Amino acid sequence: MRQQQGIEAAAALRDPVRSNLLHFVGAAAQPVTREAAAVALDLPRSTVIFHLDRLVEAGLLVVTYERVNGRTGPGSGRPAKMYTRTPGELSVSFPERHYDMIGDLLATALESADGATSALDALRAAATVAGRTAGHRAGTMTELLDQAGYEPSPTDHGTDLANCPFHSLALRHTEVVCTANHAFLCAAAEAVGSDPAKVILDPTGKGCCVRIED
Repeated sequence: MRQQQGIEAAAALRDPVRSNLLHFVGAAAQPVTREAAAVALDLPRSTVIFHLDRLVEAGLLVVTYERVNGRTGPGSGRPAKMYTRTPGELSVSFPERHYDMIGDLLATALESADGATSALDALRAAATVAGRTAGHRAGTMTELLDQAGYEPSPTDHGTDLANCPFHSLALRHTEVVCTANHAFLCAAAEAVGSDPAKVILDPTGKGCCVRIED
């Protein structure tokens, strides 16, 4: 889902007018009206409305309604349509990557680690919690693997994962990333009712360091 949103956002920004509008709205200290955007970009109001609404459809802007004259009650007029940049971020990569996920796991592990727990054990625990949550949310292992960009591929012995969502980091920090990845997928499997013992850590594969046996 996030990957598709990123693709749609990138497509929307191919138009220079939309790119300029997004920059103007994002740099504004307050929500922006259609009229203010039209004046700032020296464009017809109808053109600005069209492109602002395309940015909303692409998930790059959000709409609120406010009375710009500060008046309230009967006779105060209709609220104006206001635009602000969507909170958070959208990204797209091919193959799909989720470095934000592994970063969150590492930060959680650092925050929870103490003198009695090794860094890898803290990371394993953080990944287990995250895997259970993701598994419950997805409902099935197939759905989770698709959502997270693992590119599952059925084989005679089970399921291979053709893509590593953490590829660059896994190349440089194999033990750390694969430990987190394996713990995450084991916990997710358990959450959806699958056997976590069939989630096998195998860093020698071409894609992900994990494969799933039947």
